[in-house]
Amino acid sequence: MLNKVELCGVNTAKLKVLKNEETQALLRRAKEGDKQAREELIAGNLRLVLSVIHKFSNRGENVDDLFQVGCIGLIKAIDNFDTSLDVKFSTYGVPMIVGEIRRYLRDNSAMRVSRAMRDTAYKVLQAKEAYIAQHQKEPSVEEIAQMLGIKREEVVFALDAILDPVSLYEPIYSDSGDTVCVMDQVKDSRNTDEMWLEHIALKEAVSRLSEREQKILAMRFYQSKTQVEVSREIGISQAQVSRLEKNALRQIRKEL
Repeated sequence: MLNKVELCGVNTAKLKVLKNEETQALLRRAKEGDKQAREELIAGNLRLVLSVIHKFSNRGENVDDLFQVGCIGLIKAIDNFDTSLDVKFSTYGVPMIVGEIRRYLRDNSAMRVSRAMRDTAYKVLQAKEAYIAQHQKEPSVEEIAQMLGIKREEVVFALDAILDPVSLYEPIYSDSGDTVCVMDQVKDSRNTDEMWLEHIALKEAVSRLSEREQKILAMRFYQSKTQVEVSREIGISQAQVSRLEKNALRQIRKEL
């Protein structure tokens, strides 16, 4: 998705990237009513919107629509940002953009099930009815799979596909005014907002390193090469590799 050049008529390959100091200066001017500064802030942070909508690229939604909604979240973040706080704009802006996109998806959600999946589901239901009529009991998933000659997983996916969707905000328990919703019972510890927000921040920090520093970190931490091996490949001393590596890690920590 991020390889797409045109989004809503915007050439994403030529988007400007603002430094933190530039962003802060423009934010102060925008707060004072400078419309030109506000426009520059929006244009200079569109890559932030691209980073966020990449997270939602597997939802089947039109990318241009998500980009427009993300821009609305960006504008709200710019208008509501408190310049008196010692906080990077991206730290405040990303959750605002995410919230706007989630609100859009929640209000415009539509479950899309392929025809092949629906056909499988109907065959499963027919097989289930035939089994009940013959044996006077519910068949197991394995028995239905054997009857149709398909995998057990296909039976489960097909039945799930034709169920009515349940909102994450559907209340399942309420006591003394405290309501527990479906989303309170669902947790994915590996793909939390905090983790992928940190991933975006790390990616931004690495992108500000020099090309040599990025190459050294890639060889050291992704290819598991020793400093000696890196020095031989790049053509510098092991001491230089060590110094560049330490400087790069120090810069990343500072950015984060």
